Amino acid sequence: MRKTPVPISGTFFFWAGFVCSISFMEAWLKFQAPGVTLPVGLSIGKLIFTALNRMEWVFVFLLLVWTVPGVKNLSAKFISLSTMVLFILIIQTFLLMPVLNERAEIIIAGGTPGESSVHMLFGIAEIIKVLVLLYLGFYSNKLFNSKRIMDLKNE
Repeated sequence: MRKTPVPISGTFFFWAGFVCSISFMEAWLKFQAPGVTLPVGLSIGKLIFTALNRMEWVFVFLLLVWTVPGVKNLSAKFISLSTMVLFILIIQTFLLMPVLNERAEIIIAGGTPGESSVHMLFGIAEIIKVLVLLYLGFYSNKLFNSKRIMDLKNE
């Protein structure tokens, strides 16, 4: 039996915690503080979400460092779910966040952006990403602790 490197499952859980803290708490809670206007809140949000996004890429890097050496022994399920998270992060980083930042800048400058579903798409992506990250945290423990990696390769 192989033991999971704690960093792998821990990173999935820690990453999910980061996203939950920022996206599901800070994002709307900052607007509840007295004196925080929409432009100020959006400025803070841009700063915080940029930092979160950079941290998420650090998590990706760390997970790659820990898993690539043994990738041939990982199950297709683990690889598929990890790729899904990476794909969501790529879409958020290069497609959704630039649009959200542009819309925030329009509001900060006193304008009114047109209708858009980008914010909802970003939120849906966050929910899916967190659910998959949490599952990967539990699954990586199962993958490395409960059975031999080679037995799971055919899942």
